Amino acid sequence: MIDRDVIVVGGGPAGSSCAARLVAAGCRPLVIDAARFPREKPCAGWITPPVLASLGITPDDIATAGLTVEAITDFETCLIGQRPVKTAYGRPVSYGIRRVEFDALLLRRSGADVQEGTRVTSLERHDGRWVVNGTWRSPVLVGAGGHFCPVARALDGDAGRSRARRVITAQEVEVILSPDVAERAPAAPEFHFCGDLEGYGWVFRKGQCLNVGFGRRAGPGFPAQVSAFQQHLALRYDLPREALERWKGHAYLLAPDGRSSVADGVLLAGDAAGLADAASGEGIRGAVESGQLAADAIVGASEVYPRERLASCAAALATRYGHRSREGPSRLMPQPVKRALAPPLMRSRWFARHVLLDAWFLKAG
Repeated sequence: MIDRDVIVVGGGPAGSSCAARLVAAGCRPLVIDAARFPREKPCAGWITPPVLASLGITPDDIATAGLTVEAITDFETCLIGQRPVKTAYGRPVSYGIRRVEFDALLLRRSGADVQEGTRVTSLERHDGRWVVNGTWRSPVLVGAGGHFCPVARALDGDAGRSRARRVITAQEVEVILSPDVAERAPAAPEFHFCGDLEGYGWVFRKGQCLNVGFGRRAGPGFPAQVSAFQQHLALRYDLPREALERWKGHAYLLAPDGRSSVADGVLLAGDAAGLADAASGEGIRGAVESGQLAADAIVGASEVYPRERLASCAAALATRYGHRSREGPSRLMPQPVKRALAPPLMRSRWFARHVLLDAWFLKAG
């Protein structure tokens, strides 16, 4: 049996941020992930300056490592089928990254030991310690393996699974563009909203790559809505065939409807806890911040990890993310009112900048 101070399940931004904070505090964490890094990750891949500040890295650091980092100064927004409204900030307000590169960079920078290509098949608790796969043992686990994280699912239990939650389903693809197609691809990220404002599609160029996708609350009509958006893209752009088909799917929960994030000897972070923003669906900032909060709670617990000692993490997450359901467009007004008001609102430059972008996507201020 191999003993470690902390076992972190999942090596994405939540797990690597937690591991980095633990290493800085003198702990010996082990990160276990089913994939081998660098690994493909379905994600539009845009981050805001606060994410970089939390990580202690700059766009230049990413570029110096030879990785993609696209400064975003403009956006285009509209209802699907409408003429886009362009919003220009005149300065970088966000950055486009490729998750296949970015996640590997964060995990490498964490300084933690990593067990890659290892799926968690068993979790047992004996004498106040968790045993993973019958091999690794630790008094505390961090579940950071995304929506289907095995730690989160074990903690969730039957009662948690039966609870009504806002599950968001998304499908997307990221492709490498040939030079001639790259010249025709949109220069600014585009968000194409559904008529009820409960989901949107996107077209997002990052250097020589293009990410396109569609996401909204899970439901029986989702496949047809994805297909309709793909057809809209085919009519609007001259994109390569692979950008219009074979999209990969993933799911996540919106804050604050996520899982209980703390139990005896267990903390959840990122999508495992269900912290994606209720308005935009963005989850990288929540992943980074929650991973760091989990590490702080572990260090503050002084090697004793009952739920009560870890409650500071749950309280901090509730304070930081618990209000976001009130900000989501799906909760702002009744459906008939939204459908009537959406077209004129989405044509408004003031609404596009101050509500869609500043309030919902960029969280300005």
